[in-house]
Amino acid sequence: MSYLTHASRAEAFNLDHERTSWHDETLWFVRQKRDKAVYAVPEFQELRNLASAIKDHTLSRLDEYLAQFEAAAQTNGVRVHWAADAAEHNAIVLDIIRARGATRVVKSKSMLTEECHLNPYLIKEGIEVIDTDLGERIIQMRDEPPSHIVLPAIHLKKEDVGATFFKHLGTAEGLTDPQQLTEAARQHLRAKFLAGEVALTGVNFAIAETGSVVVCTNEGNADLGVSLAPVHVASMGIEKLIPRLSDLGVFTRLLARSATGQPVTTYTSHYTKPMPGREMHIIIVDNERTQQLGRPDFRASLKCIRCGACMNTCPVYRRSGGHSYDFTVPGPIGSILSPNIDLKKHSTLPFASTLCGSCTDVCPVKIDIHVQLYKWRQIVSEANHLPTAKKIGLKFMGRLLASPTAFKLSGSFGRRALRLLPYGLTHNQTVNAWAIARELPEPPQQSFREWFAQQPQPAT
Repeated sequence: MSYLTHASRAEAFNLDHERTSWHDETLWFVRQKRDKAVYAVPEFQELRNLASAIKDHTLSRLDEYLAQFEAAAQTNGVRVHWAADAAEHNAIVLDIIRARGATRVVKSKSMLTEECHLNPYLIKEGIEVIDTDLGERIIQMRDEPPSHIVLPAIHLKKEDVGATFFKHLGTAEGLTDPQQLTEAARQHLRAKFLAGEVALTGVNFAIAETGSVVVCTNEGNADLGVSLAPVHVASMGIEKLIPRLSDLGVFTRLLARSATGQPVTTYTSHYTKPMPGREMHIIIVDNERTQQLGRPDFRASLKCIRCGACMNTCPVYRRSGGHSYDFTVPGPIGSILSPNIDLKKHSTLPFASTLCGSCTDVCPVKIDIHVQLYKWRQIVSEANHLPTAKKIGLKFMGRLLASPTAFKLSGSFGRRALRLLPYGLTHNQTVNAWAIARELPEPPQQSFREWFAQQPQPAT
């Protein structure tokens, strides 16, 4: 089976130059907000160190904390389920819904359920599933996946949203006022909340000490859904655990600042036990996470708290769009997680990076993202999943750089060729893809080696 590469998907996104530039500038604005919020907290780097250490500790004893969490949750009256993969997770959710005789589900944002493709599974089984996060609801109407884990509709402009609401909600044609569009969505969703029979949520943090799950939102949609529906189902990956309630404050101070530049999310809701006469279920999901845990070079990727900071700063993501990654979690962190799921399908994603290290610099839990991307490149190469042209090119460059004489001669030839050959040949976009959007540097008259040879040598 052949798959579209990241480059080919990014090329399609870049056909709309105005949208590409707007996408780039918008995400960079969010990155700048993050910086301002971080600089206002003198101890921010200490918080990063502490959060990283807590996550390292938790992953080193994950089996113990999972057992502790399950026992505490069951003591609270919560029904705990275990799912080895996406199929098992989806089947458990459907069983819970059917046991209640329900057909209408309201769902808040959950990247895990996106990963498991829960929505199409339930819809196929005759269940109405309504995403209640505004961005998620917009892309659900458009039948699109999210392009960002925090800003799922960041690839859309207000004109796109207006056209979508005109088609699905009957708003005025051409309406683009954000306040009016939001009010239309509010009225539409309020009826769905009131009719919801089961509320599905994700989990931002799960606390082993108390058996509680914590959900962070800015819209309060998770709270409203859970408050109204008689059944609450929370889906969590095994990596969401932290040991103690006292650890939570470290992560809540990091999450919103890293994600959107806010001091804290508007709602940080704790769910510990079901209300009288109601049900609460927690589904703990593996879905290849233990495989990543068993990879020493990539274990730290499970520390991710899904803030999206690495996406907002990544020059490749900002100009290629989230859909170019063809994975639930796009951007730099997604390029680490996706090869663990399907190495062949996602073999181009570790190369969708400049390895500039900006992602690592902003990561609130100090994941060495660019280092892991480099290590995945080596694995992709060893597994023989490189495109033929890249494979030949890398082999050629490896031999060239291993020979001082060949390197010296090639440099001399390249400098002369850039000076003597016509511009139309050196900047031919078929031969030189670098020249599509960049100007080549002016060739120097001599190499550093030649210049150094001319300098007076110190006496020995």
